[in-house]
Amino acid sequence: MRKVPVRVALVGDLMRLKDEKAKLAAESLRETLLADDRAVKASSYSVSGLLSSSYVGCTSRSANLQELLEGTKQYSIYRFNLSSCMYIDGNGGIHEVNLEDIEKSKADPLSPFSMSLIDGINQSEMRRRALVLFCITFLNENAKDAFLLSVDRKGFDVLGKVLGPIKDDGSREYQWKELRFTFKDEARDAEKFCQQLLEMEEEALKSISRFSGI
Repeated sequence: MRKVPVRVALVGDLMRLKDEKAKLAAESLRETLLADDRAVKASSYSVSGLLSSSYVGCTSRSANLQELLEGTKQYSIYRFNLSSCMYIDGNGGIHEVNLEDIEKSKADPLSPFSMSLIDGINQSEMRRRALVLFCITFLNENAKDAFLLSVDRKGFDVLGKVLGPIKDDGSREYQWKELRFTFKDEARDAEKFCQQLLEMEEEALKSISRFSGI
């Protein structure tokens, strides 16, 4: 695909927390993981099925952290004092990020479930066909394959295999292109995210039906 994953490089100092503060941090993490687990259990059957259908060899972030908290191995907790941040885009370009923007930012509400959503959708041929349909209907891109790249409360990014520009000899080849889809309303949880995908799919099918005269 000749596309590198988007990355963020963080530079700073690590400060080991003292025992009392480390215990508070561990308790805060435990409460966060419990909240994530409650959110999954409270979701609909289709959403919980999607989240649990990710690749069996890929252990979730929550499971890894839970194993750490409940395990017998000793661990230390460090505070990371950020001094600089660089954003590395999909083409390898490096962009400096203002530290004030980092300090003001908050974690996206979908971040605990992002990897499970991405993996669950990409492993399903039916769901990937829906992504292809989105490319054709909403962005007018002639796609024949697509993978979900990232998700957030405002939308999602797709890597689509679409027709490239016309060459001098009149031919066209398929090439991988990064595409962005924006939601009408923000998705504050995995349930809302999947609901918006379903609504987009219904809208795309209606659009194709009208175009084909069915």
